[in-house]
Amino acid sequence: MGRRARERRRQQQQQQQQQRQEQGGGGGGDQAGWAGGYPEIVKENELFERYYRELGIVPAGEWGDFMAALREPLPATLRITGYRSHAKEILHCLKEKYFKELQDLEVDGQKVEMPQSLSWYPEELAWHTNLSRKILRKSPQLEKFHQFLVSETECGNISRQEAVSMIPPLLLNVNPHHKILDMCAAPGSKTAQLIEMLHADMNVPFPKGFVIANDVDNKRCYLLVHQAKRLNSPCIMVVNHDASSIPNLQIDVDGRKEVLFYDRILCDVPCSGDGTMRKNIDVWKKWTTQNSLQLHGLQLRIATRGVEQLAEGGRMVYSTCSLNPIENEAVIASLLEKSQGALELADVSSELPGLKRMPGITKWKVMLKDGQWFEEWKDVPSNRQTQIRPTMFPIKDEEKLKAMNLERCLRILPHHQNTGGFFVAVLIKKSPMPWNKRQPKVHQKLPQRTGETEVTAANSDNGSECITEEPTLAENEESKKAQELQNSDIEQSKKEGVCGPPPSKKMKLFGFKEDPFVFLPEDDPLFLPIQKFYALDPSFPKMNLLTRTQEGKKRQLYMVSKELRNVLLNNSEKMKVINTGIKVWSRNSDGEQFGCAFRLAQEGIYTLYPFIHARIINVCIEDVKILLTQENPFLSKFSSETQKKVKDMAMGSIVLKYDPDPEKPDDLQCPIVLCGWQGKTSLRAFVPKNERLHYLRMMGVEVFKAKRKEEQSESKTEEEVQHRLAETEEGMDVEDKEHDLVTKMEAEIGEESSHSPVESSAMEVENKIEDLDQSSKNANSHVSQESKDTDTSNVKG
Repeated sequence: MGRRARERRRQQQQQQQQQRQEQGGGGGGDQAGWAGGYPEIVKENELFERYYRELGIVPAGEWGDFMAALREPLPATLRITGYRSHAKEILHCLKEKYFKELQDLEVDGQKVEMPQSLSWYPEELAWHTNLSRKILRKSPQLEKFHQFLVSETECGNISRQEAVSMIPPLLLNVNPHHKILDMCAAPGSKTAQLIEMLHADMNVPFPKGFVIANDVDNKRCYLLVHQAKRLNSPCIMVVNHDASSIPNLQIDVDGRKEVLFYDRILCDVPCSGDGTMRKNIDVWKKWTTQNSLQLHGLQLRIATRGVEQLAEGGRMVYSTCSLNPIENEAVIASLLEKSQGALELADVSSELPGLKRMPGITKWKVMLKDGQWFEEWKDVPSNRQTQIRPTMFPIKDEEKLKAMNLERCLRILPHHQNTGGFFVAVLIKKSPMPWNKRQPKVHQKLPQRTGETEVTAANSDNGSECITEEPTLAENEESKKAQELQNSDIEQSKKEGVCGPPPSKKMKLFGFKEDPFVFLPEDDPLFLPIQKFYALDPSFPKMNLLTRTQEGKKRQLYMVSKELRNVLLNNSEKMKVINTGIKVWSRNSDGEQFGCAFRLAQEGIYTLYPFIHARIINVCIEDVKILLTQENPFLSKFSSETQKKVKDMAMGSIVLKYDPDPEKPDDLQCPIVLCGWQGKTSLRAFVPKNERLHYLRMMGVEVFKAKRKEEQSESKTEEEVQHRLAETEEGMDVEDKEHDLVTKMEAEIGEESSHSPVESSAMEVENKIEDLDQSSKNANSHVSQESKDTDTSNVKG
C-alpha cells in the first residue's frame, strides 16, 4: 500500500510540474519569485473567511487590509545576537555596508525597500526587509548580502527568525539566574534568545541559570542542538520527551533531593498555524476548523504540565502561531478555571512599547469543518462530543469570566505591522496547583519506575526530614482517578483536561541511543597536566568537566555549568538527554610531547579564558588579520611584540587575545579570543571558517567570494543546506576538521600538522578555508536530518 501511494504521489507531482510548464510557470512572472515559488496555489479559502468574519477578531473596517496582508509574502527578518560584545560591531557593519548597498536596488523589476528595524525590539537588534528567501538566494545583486547572512547565521551572530516569533522570549523577562524550561523548543530560534538572555553579562562565564530545551520529535532535536551550539553556552541541555508528560526532575540542595521547579517556562505549543499563511502557502488549501479541534486537547495538556512545573512567582508564556480562539483563549480560560486562583494573566500592555496588538477576546463560537456552529456545550449532539469538548467554549459565568482578564492576552494581526499572525498569553503562578496541594511525605521513599514522573521523598544523608511538594499527580490520587474513569463522560473530560490535570503517561525512550555523559572524577590523572600547562585558576570548576565515553581514550572534554551538572547527576534514569555542554579541550595526536595532551577548543574558549593564566599572547589587530588570512604564517610575519612573547614559550596550544584600543576608534572595538598553535617557526589560529569570516568582516576586510559556476546549479537545494546544518557535533566540528585534515608541516608538531607556509590575500581566505571545510563536509555524526526548514514549514508557533 505504501509503495502504491508513493507512486501516485510521484505521478501527481509530475502532472503538476507539466501543468506549470504549460502555463509558463503558473503565471505571475516576476511576482512568482517574490512569492517564494508558489504561484500555482490560489490564496482563497471560503471557510476561513466565513469563520474569522463571524468571530470578529479583526476590527471593523479592516477586513480587506487583513486579507490583503495574508496574501502578501512575509518579509524576511533577522535578529542580531544581543549578548555578545560583537553585536554593536555587526549592527554597524549591517547599517554602514550591506544596507547601504541595497539603496536604489531593483530585483526582477521591483524596488528593494530599505530594511527597517523592528520598533519594539530593544536596541535595534531586529530588522525586516521585503526580500523573500528565494530572492536572497537567487539574485546576483544580493549575493554579498546573502553570503553575509549565511555565514553570520552559522557562527551564531545572526538568527533569521520571523518577527512575531521573537515576542515570547522577550515577555518571559529572563534574568541570568533563572531556571528555564522550553517545552516545545525545535527548531530553536526562541531557545537561542533565551540563551542570550542568560549570558547578558559576558563577564560571567557560568550564569546560575540554565535552559532545558525539549522537543518530542527526536530528529528535530538535532536541529535544536545545532541552533543552540552556535551560541557556545555551558548552560543549555537538549532533551527528548513528550511535553505533555515531561518528567519531574530532582536536584540536590544541601544534601537533600528536591523537586526542580522552573522560574520561567516557554510553552510554544504545536498549533494549526493559520497565522503562518504568508510563508506556509499550503495552509490556504488545507485550512479547516478540524485542525484546531484536534489540537485543543494536546495544547491544554502541555500547558497544564507546564504550570505544574512552574515555581511559585514564576512566569510562563503560552504562545501559538494561530489566530483561532479554540487554540488560544479557550486553552487559557480552561487553565485559569481549573487553577482555582493559582494562576493569573499578567498585564503586559506596557511591555514592548511600539508593538501593535489586539486584546484577547471573551466571546467565541465553535465550528465543525462542515460549517455547523455551536454556541454552547449543551447544544453539541452526542455524536459530535468526541470532536468538540466543553473546554472549547467560553466561560458562561460573567463574574468568573471578568476575573480571568482574558483581554490581557494579545493577538498579533498580520496587517498591523506587516508580520505573521500570533497569540501570546503570560501567566503568573501565585500558589501551587489545586491537585498538588497534599500533605508532605516524611521519611518515605517512593518506588522507582521507568515511567514519567515520580520523585523520591527520602531522608537526606544526615537523617533530616526531606519534605517536597510533588508537581504531578500523587500516587495516592491515582486510585481515586481510576475510579473516576469508570464514568465515560469524566474519562473523556480528563483526557481533554477538563476535570483537573491530564492523566499520567509512561515516558517512552525512542530515537537514537546517545553516548553517556561521564563526569571527570576528582582524582582523574588526566586533569593535572592540563591544569599545570594552562595555569588554571584554583576557582576553575573541574568537577563540571565531562566526556562522552565510559571506556577507552578520552578524546574530547566538555563542560557544563554547576547547576546543569546537578540536574544530570540526579536524573540520568528519567531523562533522555540529546546534548549538553560545550567542548573545551580536544586531544592532540602525540600531544604529550608538548607538555599537555589536550589543546584548547574554540567552541569553549570564551568560557575557559577567565580561568587561564598561562600561554596567553596578546596580539594587535594586524596580527589578527595575519592569523585569519594565512594558513600557517612564520613568526617573522608578526609584530615584534608578538615575536618577543612567543620566543620563550613552549610549543603547543595557546590563547591569542586581542583587546581594542579606545584611542583607535577606527579599529575593531570588541575583544577577540582565539585558539592557536605555536610551532618552532610559525603561529596559527584554529578557528572555524565562518568565525574567521566574521572577525575579518568586523575588521573591514573584504571576504566576498563570487559563486563558482558549478555551484550555481539547481542541485544545491536549500534542503541540502538544512541537511548539513542539522548534523550533530558528535562527528568532528569545523575546527577539528581544519585541525586534523591539514598536511604535515614541521617535525615538532608531529601529527598536529598544517599546510606549508603560504601567504594569501584576504580576498582568497574564504577559498582556502572552504577547501578544508569541503574536504570533510561528510565526516558527520550518526544522525541524518530529515526535517525540512521548520522556520518555513512548521505548524508550531
